[in-house]
Amino acid sequence: MGIFEKLKVKAEELLGRAEQVYGESHGDAAATVGGEARLLEAEAEEDELEREERAKDRGQDDGLTGAR
Repeated sequence: MGIFEKLKVKAEELLGRAEQVYGESHGDAAATVGGEARLLEAEAEEDELEREERAKDRGQDDGLTGAR
């Protein structure tokens, strides 16, 4: 996983968490849910990038990624 992918995912996680906290503190349910969704999406992307990196390290391809 490249440094830029890691930075992008971490930034998305932070933005999601910030939106979630804003929503909770201001009683804005839409912002809370939107923040949670953004956070979960970023975590899923991070997990996928880590799986790809482990597969590359083992010299295997799980078949889920496209041709490069």
